[in-house]
Amino acid sequence: MMIHEITEKAGKYKARKRVGRGRGSGVGKTSGRGHKGAGSRSGYSRRPGFEGGQMQYFRRIPKRGFSNADFKTVYSIVNVSSLQERFEKGDSVDVVALVEKGLVRNFKNPIKILGQGELSIALTITADKVSTSAQKKIEDAGGKVTIIEKKKWVRADRKVKKAAPAEAVTEAPEETPEVVQEEAPEVQEAPQEESAPETPEAEASDDSEGDE
Repeated sequence: MMIHEITEKAGKYKARKRVGRGRGSGVGKTSGRGHKGAGSRSGYSRRPGFEGGQMQYFRRIPKRGFSNADFKTVYSIVNVSSLQERFEKGDSVDVVALVEKGLVRNFKNPIKILGQGELSIALTITADKVSTSAQKKIEDAGGKVTIIEKKKWVRADRKVKKAAPAEAVTEAPEETPEVVQEEAPEVQEAPQEESAPETPEAEASDDSEGDE
């Protein structure tokens, strides 16, 4: 038997580590679990990042800035050379046909056609994006390209309907009523009482008071 005849089987099955088989094995007594604690018990498990109850490291480090990595669009890439191998002349190529042919794994991601390779058959291609070089090769081969228009998502409560412009109505200015100033009534002066003429008897009494 030669060495090249056993290499494909050598290392295929690895022997299980036998723990608790004496101190000389290196994993005797505690079987590599250490002394006490939750990790030494059977059935122990912990979630990733758990640090015994203290604040995890990924929560302690500062977070700065913003990234669009979570919002980027990931495309399923298909080259024209793959279309040449898997399709025949006159076939329609869309996401369903690509999944059936095994060029795309699922319907989750949008499709993008790139121009790597050569294409000599006419195909009707429907995709979300097509590069300039790929579109030129498809059209030169007598094919047709249809790009799916992506609808822009708009929040429902932010849709503002434009009201129709109201017709300008020119109304005649209202006439302001004339204010009539009433004249204040004339105040009549009370007639002054005329003093009665002195009589000779009164004069005589005045003379007598003076003599006294």
